[in-house]
Amino acid sequence: MNINRILAAENRLRGHSRVTPLLNAPLLDAEIGRRIFLKAECLQKTGSFKYRGARSALSALDAETRSRGVLAYSSGNHAQGVALAAKELGINAVIIMTNAAPTLKIENTRSYGAEVILYDRASEDRDAIGATLSEDRGLVLLKPYDNPEVIAGHGTVGLEIAMQAGAHSVSDAQVLVCCGGGGLTSGIALALADRAPGFRVHTVEPEGFDDVARSLAKGEIQHNARNTGSICDAILTPAPGEQTFPILKAHCGDGITVTDAEAMRALAIAFAHFKVVLEPGGAAALAAALFRSQGTSDIIAVGSGGNVDADVFAHALAQHAS
Repeated sequence: MNINRILAAENRLRGHSRVTPLLNAPLLDAEIGRRIFLKAECLQKTGSFKYRGARSALSALDAETRSRGVLAYSSGNHAQGVALAAKELGINAVIIMTNAAPTLKIENTRSYGAEVILYDRASEDRDAIGATLSEDRGLVLLKPYDNPEVIAGHGTVGLEIAMQAGAHSVSDAQVLVCCGGGGLTSGIALALADRAPGFRVHTVEPEGFDDVARSLAKGEIQHNARNTGSICDAILTPAPGEQTFPILKAHCGDGITVTDAEAMRALAIAFAHFKVVLEPGGAAALAAALFRSQGTSDIIAVGSGGNVDADVFAHALAQHAS
């Protein structure tokens, strides 16, 4: 993986993915005592950054591979990204989703024309289900993060951050990224290493599901003991990817963790100050910026997704109305 692959993905995505804004809220800056910017990937197609990686990877496939159809597994955001990109490119898509995924994500994935197969995350192995389906139907598996073209597509977020930060005269910043398997963080880190090498990238995960933070601390891949138990469903993964971890290890600082309560509070703050809707997992980086980050440098938090069920969103606003 290198910057050239990200630039190639940028060319394939041009005219298809959205250039999402880098938002700032001066009133929040005054409260916190430092500048905080929000990269609003919640405004990307399908409501999350995942469309970038899906479109990048699917558009790189040859005609014969496309004709076989694709298979993906996801808690919802990768599912929606693959479903829409596949529809745009005329590719059949089958998506394996946990039955604990927010109803909105399941319904949206179906609305894009994909076949959805639900499984129980606590008792079933999605990899095994996917392997069987792939063999039986001849489908091509598109992994949610351990794929170089997916990583490259997500790296376009980093290219945009570098360009937009420059327009705000940001030259020294911490870049906090909501992290599951590491596809988004590794792509951003690679892009920024080339375009803004003074920026420091940090992963953000829910407490109790900090496999990436522990892996970075140990220098080798660590696994989570469980796969359920946090409201931040979008960033719950068993372990960092085999392809993403070496990039994270080379380019990222220490990992940060946040509580579910902090993520929910950040969701409410994002709505109040930035006027955007985030899901709990997509608000984790902002939560880290608000409640866990130290120092005086500017912070860029990536709001990675906004696909939140209405009742969860209403609960967050009611809890943190002030």
